[in-house]
Amino acid sequence: MNFWERITGNDMTKEMKSFESRTNKLPADYQAAWEEIDANLWHYSNFSGRNLMPILDGVLGLLEESATEGQSVQDVLGDDIEGFCSALVGEEGAKSFRDKWREQLNNNIAKKLGK
Repeated sequence: MNFWERITGNDMTKEMKSFESRTNKLPADYQAAWEEIDANLWHYSNFSGRNLMPILDGVLGLLEESATEGQSVQDVLGDDIEGFCSALVGEEGAKSFRDKWREQLNNNIAKKLGK
C-alpha cells in the first residue's frame, strides 16, 4: 500500500468492495447477519477504521466456512449478534474512541495527582 492510497482511503474502499462481493455469494440469512455485524463493529473503530479490517475479514471467513458446511447463522453466531461483536472486538483488543479517551483522562488525572 502506498502513501497516497493510505491517505485517501482507497485501500479500505477496495477491501470493502471485496467484502461486499464475497458477501453477495452468501445465503440471504448470512447476508442479513453480515449487515448487522458490519453495523455493530464500526462502533469500535479507530479514526480511520483500519483496525477493523482484519476483524471483518475473519468474521466474513467464518461466515463463508459455516455457510459451505450448511450450518445455520444462529448456530454460528447465536441470537445476540451485538454481544458477539462486542466479545469479538474485546478479544482482538480493538478500542473505541470512548476507551481511548477514558484511558487518556485516567492518565492525565494520575499525572495531576503525582502517581
